[in-house]
Formats: sequence, C-alpha cells, structure tokens
Amino acid sequence: MTGAALAAELEVSARTVYRDMAALMAQRVPIQGEAGFGYLLADEYDMPPLMLTPAELEAIVLGAQWVAMRGDPQLSPAAYDVLAKIVTAVPAHLRPFVAEPSTAAQPPLGASAEQADTAMMRDAIRRRMKVRLIYRAEQDNRTERTIWPVVLGYSDTSCVLIAWCELRQGFRHFRTDRIETVEILDQPVSESHGVLLRRWAAWRSAELAQGNAEASFRADRRQKQLDGRRDQPA
Repeated sequence: MTGAALAAELEVSARTVYRDMAALMAQRVPIQGEAGFGYLLADEYDMPPLMLTPAELEAIVLGAQWVAMRGDPQLSPAAYDVLAKIVTAVPAHLRPFVAEPSTAAQPPLGASAEQADTAMMRDAIRRRMKVRLIYRAEQDNRTERTIWPVVLGYSDTSCVLIAWCELRQGFRHFRTDRIETVEILDQPVSESHGVLLRRWAAWRSAELAQGNAEASFRADRRQKQLDGRRDQPA
C-alpha cells in the first residue's frame, strides 16, 4: 500500500505514516518499502490477539449497536468499523460473540430530526473553543447564544449539547434538533474541560435535588388535602 492510501484509511497525514513506518522498521517489524513507493508487510507477521473476555466483547458489541442506531453521521459508521476491526483482531473462537451476539440494543422509539452538525460540536469540545449558535426554543423563539461546550449527551430519542451559556450565565442543555446554526469561534474556553465537567455535575446534582424536594413537597401537600377531606363529617 502507498503511504497516501494508509494516511487516508487512518485519517492522518502522510508525514505521520512515514514517521511511524520508520519507527516500526527500527523495531524490526518486517516491513519493506519507503516513502514515495509504498509499503509491504510480510505475510507471516501478525499482531498478538486482542485479549478480551466473552463478557467484555458482548459489552462492546452492545454499546456499538446502540451508537450505530442513533443515526449520527460520523459515529454510526464508526461503530460498525469498530466491530469489523474487533472481528479481525480477536482469536477465532471469540468471533461468534461479535458476529452472533446474545444481546441487542433496542432501536430508537422515535428518531429526532437532527439539524446541527454534531461532528463540529465534538471538535469544539476537544479543542476547547467557544461556539456561537442559533437556538430555537419550544415557543419557536430564536436566540443567538455564545456557549462553552462541555459534552454531547445521547438518549434513546434525542441528543443534547451540555454547555455553559454566556447569555444565561449558567449551564444549559440544548437539544440538537433545535440548533439551527453552529459556528466555532476563534475564542478558547478559559476553563479546562475537567473543571467544566465537575461544575456541571455539581449544578446538575443540585438541580435534581431541588426537583426531588419540590416533588416531595407537592406530594405531601396533596396527601394532607386528602387527609383533610377524609376528616370532614359526611
């Protein structure tokens, strides 16, 4: 294979392929060839089998099935590629756990019409860059937001972008099917990804605790109202 073909398959630069090939040759991996001509790997060479237990393989297959069914234009085909690579890497006696799994992910009940570019959002998260987006709320109100993206959260029916919103000065969950435009700004996020994740987790815990407290208060009030009606004379 040529270096260009390898670079395209691995989604890296040709320079990276040339560097890594030189490193492998230095480690006595039986590769013949050079930059500008191509490379040939000896037939007798093989990598050690991937050491995974049957339960670990089934966990990977189940997770990959779930991701593949979400319809993400980048992650869905990547999930199938992962399974194909695992099949070629594991010993023969373990391949049925991938090809004929005993578990299966449930298809989504109702896929949302994705409009936003989730690949662009993941890129912004990895690079820690601010994002400008146009968001349409439930009442069809459109607002322009500058956000600090934290993580993309996937459920059975929807995908949400968790972010710090400069407009609201707080964490918000943006449904990706309501994001109309996405633009990565040339402005780095001032906080590390780990700090933002911990801040969001603390905020989310507080929100859930408050919601549980309010639900408990409403339930107690309803119960007292029912008890009061029972105590009234007929």
